[in-house]
Amino acid sequence: MHRTILFPPAVLALLLSAPALAMRCGSRLVAGGDQDFQVRERCGDPFWTDRYTDVVVIGRDGPVESQREVQYDIWYYNFGPRQFMRRLVFRDGVLAQEDTLGYGVEHIGEDCDPNRLLDGLSTGELVARCGEPASRRSHNDTIVRRPAPGIERWRDQRREDWIYDFGDRHSVRVVRLVDGRVDAVESLAR
Repeated sequence: MHRTILFPPAVLALLLSAPALAMRCGSRLVAGGDQDFQVRERCGDPFWTDRYTDVVVIGRDGPVESQREVQYDIWYYNFGPRQFMRRLVFRDGVLAQEDTLGYGVEHIGEDCDPNRLLDGLSTGELVARCGEPASRRSHNDTIVRRPAPGIERWRDQRREDWIYDFGDRHSVRVVRLVDGRVDAVESLAR
């Protein structure tokens, strides 16, 4: 005997839904594997970008060594205070990762509370809330990982100090970032 299985509309919608790595920009869908130019065409320009590189070394200590630079571009999108911000990570121009962040803001840089600069905020979330810093200083280290014999992965550990001056009411804040995330916040007297 042959049985027909009927799915309620809600279950059918879940089965036909977009892949896990997908973001909607208006009526257009952005998904893993899309090229950066396709995402820009569908979603417009991000409000903040970041970039770093890795170097993969294959054949270390062997007769032939190959080094390949991998470029990572991080784009941040703000869709307003009623929606979550999104962080897109491109590996060599191809969308590799999408993260959902906290709620967006009405206007970039106009929702800053110097007492809420929390550890773990991404650079995009920090810029969305507080705007660009008055000053930036970079201090990079190189980290070398050896996941298998003859293979190395070189990566810059990006360390930055962002200086925010909040005017007469507040002291100056030094926001320390490691690899694009707030690691510590220090107050400086005027």
